[in-house]
Amino acid sequence: MPVRTIAAVRRAAPRPRLVLSLVALVSVVCVLLLDGFLRAKPDDHCPAHTPGYAGSVPEEVRTGGPVLTFRDGEATSHTPPSRTVALTFDDGPDPRWTPKVLDILREHRVPATFFVVGRQAVRYPGLIRRMRAAGSEIGLHTFSHPDLANQDVAGVDREVARTQLALAGAAGISSSLFRAPYTAHVSGLDDRAWRVQQHLGAQGYMSAFVDRNSLDRRGPGVPQIVRNATPPEGRGAVVLFHDAGGNRSRTLAALPRYIERMKARHYTFTTVTRAVGAPGANRPASGLRLWHGRALVLAAALGRLALPGLAALLVVVGAAMVGRIVLMTVFARRHHRIRNGKRFSWGPPVDGPVTVVVPAYNEKECIAHTVNSLAASTVPIEILVVDDGSTDGTADLAEALGLPNVRVLRQPNAGKPAALNRGISEARSDIVVMMDGDTVFEPETVRELVRPFADPSVGAVAGNAKVGNRRKAIGAWQHIEYVMGFNLDRRMYDLLGCMPTIPGAIGAFRRRALLDIGGMSADTLAEDTDVTIALHRAGWRIVYQEHARAWTEAPGSVGQLWRQRYRWSYGTMQALWKHRWAVLDRGPSGRFGRIGLPLVALFQILTPACAPLIDLFTLYGALFGDPLTALALWCTLLLVQLASAAYAFRLDREPLRCLVMLPLQQIAYRQLMYLVLIHSCVTAATGARLPWHKLRRTGEVSTPLAAEAVR
Repeated sequence: MPVRTIAAVRRAAPRPRLVLSLVALVSVVCVLLLDGFLRAKPDDHCPAHTPGYAGSVPEEVRTGGPVLTFRDGEATSHTPPSRTVALTFDDGPDPRWTPKVLDILREHRVPATFFVVGRQAVRYPGLIRRMRAAGSEIGLHTFSHPDLANQDVAGVDREVARTQLALAGAAGISSSLFRAPYTAHVSGLDDRAWRVQQHLGAQGYMSAFVDRNSLDRRGPGVPQIVRNATPPEGRGAVVLFHDAGGNRSRTLAALPRYIERMKARHYTFTTVTRAVGAPGANRPASGLRLWHGRALVLAAALGRLALPGLAALLVVVGAAMVGRIVLMTVFARRHHRIRNGKRFSWGPPVDGPVTVVVPAYNEKECIAHTVNSLAASTVPIEILVVDDGSTDGTADLAEALGLPNVRVLRQPNAGKPAALNRGISEARSDIVVMMDGDTVFEPETVRELVRPFADPSVGAVAGNAKVGNRRKAIGAWQHIEYVMGFNLDRRMYDLLGCMPTIPGAIGAFRRRALLDIGGMSADTLAEDTDVTIALHRAGWRIVYQEHARAWTEAPGSVGQLWRQRYRWSYGTMQALWKHRWAVLDRGPSGRFGRIGLPLVALFQILTPACAPLIDLFTLYGALFGDPLTALALWCTLLLVQLASAAYAFRLDREPLRCLVMLPLQQIAYRQLMYLVLIHSCVTAATGARLPWHKLRRTGEVSTPLAAEAVR
């Protein structure tokens, strides 16, 4: 991924990348839905009806032959000629049983008619082609095997049309032969089933029934199956077996014995249409039906190939997420015990002067609150407000405060890194604190933030950024994210010695360390991550100071949140790519490359990008599998996250009442973050250019005391 400077990212093209991200996600969802629909058991959703009144069914139909044709609305029954058997199979194709049936038919040189279920044909198109190559005939047995007597006309048409699509995609054919599920004999037709037959007959379909049922579904012994499928001496018949569903082992054992018995009685085997002297049922498909069918079969094949991989990836992602939560909690507990232990000390108090740099661009709503909070600090500080070409009078507002330790520096708009570098160059202190123009500090924040600089190896300190505007749902969700995600992460990375990011809202640096690495870089959109990694590689130690708290105004709308997180995600990827060779660094300065960079790539990019699989498979299981098991697994993961969040809130001394929003955060907010990350990944992969986004501020977070009141 190429690294781009701010000057090189003025042209933006986020919309096509967003569309591509959504298309990728929707494609995965559609593949899962299609696969689940094709795997669903038909009887679970489409039970058979109880036969009712049959007054509208002509008597000659109920007592006639097993094949019906319709001409001008009149039904005609047909019976195979004497000593002729049309061997038929229902409910396939099945990957286990249908090939064995075809092997038996080939061995005995017997053709047959297969009434296939559309969804099975879509899943196993090779078996449809094998049936055709063997000279067998294929008929329709609906797409999802419902009882059509329970369907309206539109439902019947959909079932038939989808099955035709399945045949077109599987073997490039159509069929005019039909058999309705759950209606084996013409004597079983009632008024509702008869209306279905009339409707399909008017469309030119020939309907096939059976003379006798082989009873293989009820699992009788092989001799009984053979006996039940044998017509009276000399009569022709349409005989039913099944090549899918139920216990097929006895059926397979009975089939060769039945064929041999009928041949011994001088019977001839043929297909249904040949048995009644009708034209063949199968014709080549063409036009849109052919291409739509091929697309359906291709999508099903992709689903069948992708699902095992997605399932394996789900296991990896789930294990990584749980492992991350456990690691963060264990390290956070250890970090808390060490840093709050009686024997722990950074060293002598740091009482020297401190320079606070406040980059500002159109921050008129917040700048007064920010500067006033700094002026209340309990340590002497120099406040540099660097106005980066504001057009709303931000610099004038800062000067109008009249505070003696505040200097306002004006410059043409050049971006945040340039404003920070201007502040660094103008700073009169060796310790430089950086913050955002919408952030407020508590009086003790600066004192706590600079304490670690008593250790001469410390080059930078990350503070504890907290959400001040958390009254609304979106603010509460971000509050949970800050406390649970960011701060637990920082405690873990602190102990591992590979802190990846010093937050722009609150961070402190040795001026000498910043000058060593050339100051703030404009190579990426995440200058805070970029400078942090650069300091690691320069050999400086970076620590987390949880007691130094800053209150920041989180985005208050979905659009603003999207822009902020999109920039963060993409900027982090840029920074990791820029410092990808850190994995080769040796010695203490290579610790981040060996530990931090892989952890950030795994936990902040790869795992979150794949995490939607957890929710997708939960829905998949609820719709097409065991809903209770799927829900139980999802709730188990939620409970693990809730326990971790509760511990994080305890460490940060935050009230637990906000955690009531955690389940909803997992359902709504987390999905948004997934989309943002996927969008960023697509942007990075396509090399798109992304500009800076200025967020609209409201000035809700005014002073530390006001922020405390929120709690």
